[in-house]
Amino acid sequence: MLINKNTIIHGEKVVLVPYEAEHVPKYHSWMQSEELLQLTGSERLELEEEYANQISWRVDEKKCTFIVLDKNVYLTSKHDEIASMVGDVNLFLNDDDNVHSAEVEIMIAETDARGKGFGKEAVLMMMKFGIDILKLQEFTAKIGFSNTKSLGLFRKLGFEEVSKSDVFQETSLKLLVTEFLRNDLQKQTYELIKTTN
Repeated sequence: MLINKNTIIHGEKVVLVPYEAEHVPKYHSWMQSEELLQLTGSERLELEEEYANQISWRVDEKKCTFIVLDKNVYLTSKHDEIASMVGDVNLFLNDDDNVHSAEVEIMIAETDARGKGFGKEAVLMMMKFGIDILKLQEFTAKIGFSNTKSLGLFRKLGFEEVSKSDVFQETSLKLLVTEFLRNDLQKQTYELIKTTN
C-alpha cells in the first residue's frame, strides 16, 4: 500500500517499517519453514516470486504490510533493519461490502523473538494505524485451529469468535472499533506514528 511507504511506527518494543526489497531475502528464508507455512496458511515461493510479491503488495491498495523489527536490536545496531527483523504485520482490506473493515495478521518468525510481547504490540500499533490513517471501523482475523498462541492473543485483545471452518481448519474472529477501543489504543500506543520524508 502506497499510503504507508514513508511511515515508520515506533513502539516500546518494536518498530514497524514498510516492506521493502531489501527485506525480501530474510523474509523468504523465514517462509522456507514448514511450521510458518502451516501457521500462516502460506505457500512456498521461489525468491523471484517473493520479490514480485513485494512489488505488487507495495502498490495494492487492499494490502498494508509492515516488517516488525526488534527495537532494541534496531537501536543498538545503528538502525540495521535486516538484523532487527523478527516478523511482519498486515492489514488486508478484502471485504468489498465493507470498506471500513480489514483483516489483521501477525507473524513473529524468529523463534527467539516469540513470547516477548512483540506480536501484541505490533497488532495494537497496526490497529491504531488502521483506525487513524485508514479510518477502519472493524477488524477481523482468521486463525488456524492449531495456532493456539495467536488465538489466545487475539482473544485477549477483545476479538470475538464469529465462526469456525472445519474445511479450512480456521476460526474467524471480529472486533468492532468503539470509543473505548480508540481510547485504549491511544493510551497504549501514544505518539508512535512517525512519518519520514
